[in-house]
Amino acid sequence: MTPKIKIHLADDHQVLIDGLSNLLQTVSKFEVAGTSIDGTTVYDDVSKGKADILILDISMPKKDGIETLKEFNKKQLPCKVIILSSYDDLKIIKEVMKLGAKGYLTKNCAGDNIIEAVEAVYQGQDYFCDAVRKKIFNTFKDNPKLNSNIMIENPILSPREIEIITLIALEYSGKEISEKLFISSHTVETHRKNIMKKLHIKSTVGLAKYAFKNNLINP
Repeated sequence: MTPKIKIHLADDHQVLIDGLSNLLQTVSKFEVAGTSIDGTTVYDDVSKGKADILILDISMPKKDGIETLKEFNKKQLPCKVIILSSYDDLKIIKEVMKLGAKGYLTKNCAGDNIIEAVEAVYQGQDYFCDAVRKKIFNTFKDNPKLNSNIMIENPILSPREIEIITLIALEYSGKEISEKLFISSHTVETHRKNIMKKLHIKSTVGLAKYAFKNNLINP
């Protein structure tokens, strides 16, 4: 029998926890293994329930989501985190991504996206709800500041590949990138495949996250 995906919900609003719990449990392979309404208990609660996925509110009482993520990193608890927040502030999104969050949902879109988010993150993918994704891309497009010389966490990309990934994250098409960098569309596609392979990234959202996390684009 295939083991269920264990999910822990951490939010200070019991009504929201109940609603999400009921929704998640409509999926037979999901199990809500526990809940927390106080930030100080999240780590211990998740550890006891051995959850695979933690859905974590940023604005928890006594200890917020940022501090909880830091605790998870320090103690190396193997649980993937999806942030659930009332905010779509890019500074907050960037901070939680650097702390290892794999997904980000606003509470307005949680009901429509939570099942998809859990499945994607459990499979090792990153997940942003549409509202957050659009805000990231629109901000990049409105005020892009490209910096291809910046030091990144994993300097395995060439300067040209950094240019390519940044432009892909800005949603430039292959044709637009080739025109901007004076290279052929075939060369752009070759670079894109190499980048995906080097970074083990499978989607444009993943590329955007990498560019954002490593300050290749500063909104």
